[in-house]
Amino acid sequence: MEGVAMKLPSFKSLAPTAISVASTFSIRRSFSFARRSSSLSATITADSEPVSLGHRARKDFRILHQEVNGSKLVYLDSAATSQKPAAVLEALQNYYEFYNSNVHRGIHYLSAKATDEFELARKKVARFINASDAREIVFTRNATEAINLVAYSWGLSNLKPGDEVILTVAEHHSCIVPWQIVSQKTGAVLKFVTLNEDEVPDIDMLREMISEKTKLVAVHHVSNVLASSLPVEEIVVWAHDVGAKVLVDACQSVPHMVVDVQKLNADFLVASSHKMCGPTGIGFLYGKSDLLLAMPPFLGGGEMISDVFLDHSTYAEPPSRFEAGTPAIGEAIALGAACDYLSDIGMPKIHEYEVELANYLYEKLSSVPDVRIYGPRPSESVRRAALCSFNVEGLHPTDLATFLDQQHGVAIRSGHHCAQPLHRYLGVNASARASLYFYNTKEDVDSFIVALADTVSFFNSFK
Repeated sequence: MEGVAMKLPSFKSLAPTAISVASTFSIRRSFSFARRSSSLSATITADSEPVSLGHRARKDFRILHQEVNGSKLVYLDSAATSQKPAAVLEALQNYYEFYNSNVHRGIHYLSAKATDEFELARKKVARFINASDAREIVFTRNATEAINLVAYSWGLSNLKPGDEVILTVAEHHSCIVPWQIVSQKTGAVLKFVTLNEDEVPDIDMLREMISEKTKLVAVHHVSNVLASSLPVEEIVVWAHDVGAKVLVDACQSVPHMVVDVQKLNADFLVASSHKMCGPTGIGFLYGKSDLLLAMPPFLGGGEMISDVFLDHSTYAEPPSRFEAGTPAIGEAIALGAACDYLSDIGMPKIHEYEVELANYLYEKLSSVPDVRIYGPRPSESVRRAALCSFNVEGLHPTDLATFLDQQHGVAIRSGHHCAQPLHRYLGVNASARASLYFYNTKEDVDSFIVALADTVSFFNSFK
């Protein structure tokens, strides 16, 4: 059967009944999440159930209050990119409206103000992940660039023929391709951990694979397809026992749970702003100070130098050494605002709520006939992330996603989710994925399930 016909989407704003969303953009103020939500009613249903975190947070996200293709928008694609609260958008706008200037280079008021706010954002990120020093935070364009920075700077300088880099088949392409390129240049060998019977990376296999030849273990913290998490603290101990370094892709963990880099003790960790309520175009690398000091520059040019002569140059200390050229100043400041926003809510509270949502999503999706969900089943000992990658027997995931969008206003993802090796291992070319964040509610899940049942019924009517 051919894919469904595409049409251009239509958009209609839905004003919230109790709170004016427009007012969040016109009123400039700074206040904590607790104070923002304190005026909300304690109940929302006839059963007088407490207001969930999702219901309280939605007022901060104007984009969620609209119609798409004639239906109320249900946004279930936060694993790809999160929505941005008013406080983050205001921080970005404030920079461009009131103190737009380059950083570290001017003595005038605007430049000094921009520099102060830019470096304050670095401190906020460091505090958010509990780095011991803000200088351990390097701003990058995204997590992909952060991994490439480690690969080209640390990898090319430290890997040699026969050295081994351990990854899993569940890694994002951004954590596979850079190491493929570096291994080709250095002669290092890539080794991949497969999945166990629970469809999670086999930790026993990973531990056995680590040897004196291992120089780096590069793994995700939370899988963007399987919704599973890895015991990073244990992996770090095993790797350090043989002198290997550990790089953690934390794109799907930093936005959703407490991530403490000192507790994890990983050598490198990367994350992306746009998945944690911040703007696109910026991410960060955390690296231990001694490692960053020993690493050569990744890019050459302005800002990363100490002195430049015609025949040679000397380089600045980290993090400036790795931040060549004019950075994404407004985006960094807005990322700092996102850290403030998430911290005001409380990462433990976000994680606890999302675990509840994750179980609810898995339970409801499992009830739909012919649905195959990938990854582990939730239990008392297994906490899934708030996402489900799935397929419906006999239907292409892109057809499902298209129909859900055009007929029901439900936004999910379809494709390989930048994890082609994992999908091949699972025996499929693609999957559909519904992913939640703290601004989602159980009602969003219910709407998705009703829409999915209607979608499956529609396509089955042609069989």
